[in-house]
Amino acid sequence: MGGGAAAAPIPRLTAITFLFLLPIVIQSHTPTISVRDFGAIGDGKHYDTAAIQLAIDSCRTKPCYVTFPTGTYLTATIFLKSNVILDIPKGSTILGGTKLEDYPKEFDRWYVILAENARDVGITGGGVVDGQGLEFVVKFDERKNVMVSWNQTGACSGDECRPRLVGFLDSTNVRVWNVTFRQPAYWCLHIVRCENTSIHDVSIYGDFNTPNNDGIDIEDSNNTVITRCHIDTGDDAICPKTYTSPLYNLTATNSWIRTKSSAIKLGSASWFELNNLVFDNITIVDSHRGLALQIRDGGNVSDVTFSNINISTRYYDPSWWGRAEPIYVTTCPRHSDSSEGSISNLNFVNISAVSENGIFLSGSKGGLLRNLRFINVNLTYKRWTKYMGGLVDYRPGCQGLVNHSTAGIIMEHIDGLDLENVNMRWFDGRTVQWDNPLDFRPSTVNNISLLNFHSGVYKQRRGSSEQISLVGSN
Repeated sequence: MGGGAAAAPIPRLTAITFLFLLPIVIQSHTPTISVRDFGAIGDGKHYDTAAIQLAIDSCRTKPCYVTFPTGTYLTATIFLKSNVILDIPKGSTILGGTKLEDYPKEFDRWYVILAENARDVGITGGGVVDGQGLEFVVKFDERKNVMVSWNQTGACSGDECRPRLVGFLDSTNVRVWNVTFRQPAYWCLHIVRCENTSIHDVSIYGDFNTPNNDGIDIEDSNNTVITRCHIDTGDDAICPKTYTSPLYNLTATNSWIRTKSSAIKLGSASWFELNNLVFDNITIVDSHRGLALQIRDGGNVSDVTFSNINISTRYYDPSWWGRAEPIYVTTCPRHSDSSEGSISNLNFVNISAVSENGIFLSGSKGGLLRNLRFINVNLTYKRWTKYMGGLVDYRPGCQGLVNHSTAGIIMEHIDGLDLENVNMRWFDGRTVQWDNPLDFRPSTVNNISLLNFHSGVYKQRRGSSEQISLVGSN
């Protein structure tokens, strides 16, 4: 072109940096609307619902940032609409109401923040959305809190009738980033039948003794990315599930999790397929269960990879589902008339775990586990709590809690299992009830391959953490 020098290509790092800065560039050139201009007070005592909703409804630009100056904004349910981004800056909090009349009549719309049938919608800013979950506790209990249930309304039944914190329903191009969600009374961030969702740099803090305060529930949604999230809560942390349609293309990376239930759990709601899921570079700390598949309703799961994950699991009170399993893969019918789903093409690569219990791999007669691969897996087994072991947990439904001797890996109803470079270490010797590396019935487990599998005992000098010897055989 005229002999001029060709333009230098943009360095890859610069291009990536530009993509991360793009929302800031867009926001700096987009008019913002302050909720204060519509009468919001922000004192945490008076309801600002009407002012916030007026600000949202007044948006005409694309995108439209609705901002919350420093303060605490008490509100009933607020409804997002297309092209609106809630901008909650550091120093500002949206505080969910605690009264039944703060929420719509329909239970499935009980959220502090709700978007329905919206496009290009999100939440950001560095601030906080707080559900006041502790206000819903009837009785505080270190084992498990007893919670309020609004089931007298008839809108729902059972003991889980409480409002969720944030919900995106039937929406497209959802983005949640750089925000903290705190003290949900029930599920925290709920993504339902959505397409193209990005969740990054989000912190979630739920009360550790509160049941059902899940971190992120991905339901019947496709093309979802979760990254750089910190989740510390009582119940399941990242939970994809299917009620009305399949779920596919979910990626979760670079996150930190602690929970009294499952850190990552597929199911238990599983009426439809879950396909093409990736979980990579995740740290799981002091959780009741690490990586879990809990398929109970006939849906099939395939092509799931867990890679580069560090796990620490321990026992908590048995009222919580889980028995300290670092990895838990199960299919069985929820009820006697439920269908049996199958799980296939499951990969565990570069996994390290320290746990009070072993791995549990359990298919069912009509729902086999097929083609499971464990590659470069290091398992260290030791006990440090006083909770009773010797139980297998099939809940929900199925066989419930069943007495069973503890083993390194328990297997049943499997067709195709590869263990390659798996190192199983028993810390300070095997206990009386924990002395079997592999536990399975040949009649239900077929096509097993072991390559460089090792099981042995770590011994230590008294009062020293120095490793002395590894005793065992390949």
